[in-house]
Amino acid sequence: MAKATVAGDEAEAGPTTTRVARPFSAFERMVAWRYLRARRKEAFISVIAGFSFVGIMLGVATLIIVMAVMNGFRTELISRILGINGHMIVQPVDSPLTDYADLSKKFDGVEGVKLAVPLVEGQVLASAKQGASTGALVRGIRTEDIMKLNLVTNNLKSGDMVGFTSGQGVLIGSRMAQQLGIQAGDSITFVSPEGDVTPMGVNPRVKSYTVSGIFEIGMSEYDSTIVYMPFEEAQLFFNADGIAQSIEIYVDHPDDIDTLRPKIEAAAGRQIFITDWRERNQTFFSALQVERNVMFMILTLIILVAALNIISGLIMLVKDKSSDIAILRTMGANASSVMRIFFMTGAAIGISGTFAGVLLGVVVCLNIESIRAFFSWVTGTVLFNPQLYFLSQLPADMDFPETFSVVVMALVLSFLATIFPAWRASRLDPVQALRYE
Repeated sequence: MAKATVAGDEAEAGPTTTRVARPFSAFERMVAWRYLRARRKEAFISVIAGFSFVGIMLGVATLIIVMAVMNGFRTELISRILGINGHMIVQPVDSPLTDYADLSKKFDGVEGVKLAVPLVEGQVLASAKQGASTGALVRGIRTEDIMKLNLVTNNLKSGDMVGFTSGQGVLIGSRMAQQLGIQAGDSITFVSPEGDVTPMGVNPRVKSYTVSGIFEIGMSEYDSTIVYMPFEEAQLFFNADGIAQSIEIYVDHPDDIDTLRPKIEAAAGRQIFITDWRERNQTFFSALQVERNVMFMILTLIILVAALNIISGLIMLVKDKSSDIAILRTMGANASSVMRIFFMTGAAIGISGTFAGVLLGVVVCLNIESIRAFFSWVTGTVLFNPQLYFLSQLPADMDFPETFSVVVMALVLSFLATIFPAWRASRLDPVQALRYE
């Protein structure tokens, strides 16, 4: 605790009065703030402090931005993958799904189930009159079901649902339409190897359909491969008359799959095989999580390096201020008071750098897509090419607990970095410091 001894005008006036300063008093804060301001002869120390501030700011901002982008990737991918594919896929075991209509109604009645959709699927070769062709996944779906898939029906770039509802038109993705060079109203030809059986073997089935509408989900993999066909027409095309190959179930809470599984099995009343979205995309999301954790650890090193700069800057400051420390000690400041002064000096750099980094990270995350578009315009290149990535935009989704953990980590590292230099300052012997002054 700092002590100040105040004597009267004369020694005979009375005994001395001792005034005890509390920890982190105005006196200690004033001295710490004074050490943060640079004089001409202390310019080098000020530069180190500035680099420490900038390093912590950039480290915190970079960590927040990268984690937000990784979260945005995961959120967008899950919303698009699960917006197209069901959360649970029911397939038959002992006999075909000829009772798909009744099963769908039973599954719809289970609490927590949002929609049950019978499907007929098959791989085809899609081609246009211009001669271009590409592989496609045809999904036969009922009209009343596809009208509930908002990710498809609300993102029609051209055309409408009239041809589809009449049972004659199909819906294709925007990238497939671009690859084939077709528009809404044009014809598209599908070739399926599962055709008619003849004495000469199996003849591929070839049939043309009118493109009723073109949708754009925003995920290049789906926009370039998926075709929606009326359910009854898909049954005829894939030799699946009267049956469904699977029933996809959409639930209210995808993370509650395990609690819904026994309810679905009980509602089926027959042997079924169930797979969920976690099993079908386990490798992909596991790799995404590993990449996210590794990026967090790597970027934490930036903050650690900045914290080490605080240590070096404070050690140099302690050495430069050794005579000042000795004078403070001889005036009554104790070791704890000196330690708190230098602790506040280093902590001020860490706190200001951390909150400046949070502010910078939030601003960048809120304008991440505009920033990407600006740099694409400046460089004349596509920085986030949708043909190479799953998504067509750069997403950023800030998570408050995660951002809070980054702030706490940065502050803790900054505080720990100040302890050793502050301790060295408190252990300085004032006699040795003043001997050679």
